[in-house]
Amino acid sequence: MTDHPPDTATATSEEKSARTVLDVFVPGHPAPQGSKRHVGGGKLVESSRALRPWRQDIREACLCNGQPRVRFARDEPVHLICDFVLPRPVRLPKRATPPHTKRPDGDKLLRAVCDALTSAGVYQDDAQVTDHTGRKRYAAPGETPGCRIRLLRATCTDTAAGSGRRSQ
Repeated sequence: MTDHPPDTATATSEEKSARTVLDVFVPGHPAPQGSKRHVGGGKLVESSRALRPWRQDIREACLCNGQPRVRFARDEPVHLICDFVLPRPVRLPKRATPPHTKRPDGDKLLRAVCDALTSAGVYQDDAQVTDHTGRKRYAAPGETPGCRIRLLRATCTDTAAGSGRRSQ
């Protein structure tokens, strides 16, 4: 019997922290990317006006003196974890915070982060993201909206987990 490294879902916090390459919180209002509208002349523009400043905030958080804080090699697999903290509506009760089941879609929030990380030079192509997790929730009372972005070096188990089998 061979000993396998743990799956990402069951990995301990020490194992994940050993693989963590970047861990940053970007304050702001997370904006989705994906829906485009036609403006004439064959041009398409993003529907969300908040997208450009949000992606710029992500880029700035990932840069240090104009250079990426971390840079993954061309074909190096990346594991991305995003925890989106969305602005809390005034109507929500202060004692309990319900799940965030409204727009924006989680996959469109992830798409904006992936493209911003590409433009920051963290990796060459967002196709390098072989495993990603996105969570969205309302901010707790007094909590700053934004997104915690964690990049980890993907392991063989991360990339094989979706196949339903493990390598021997």
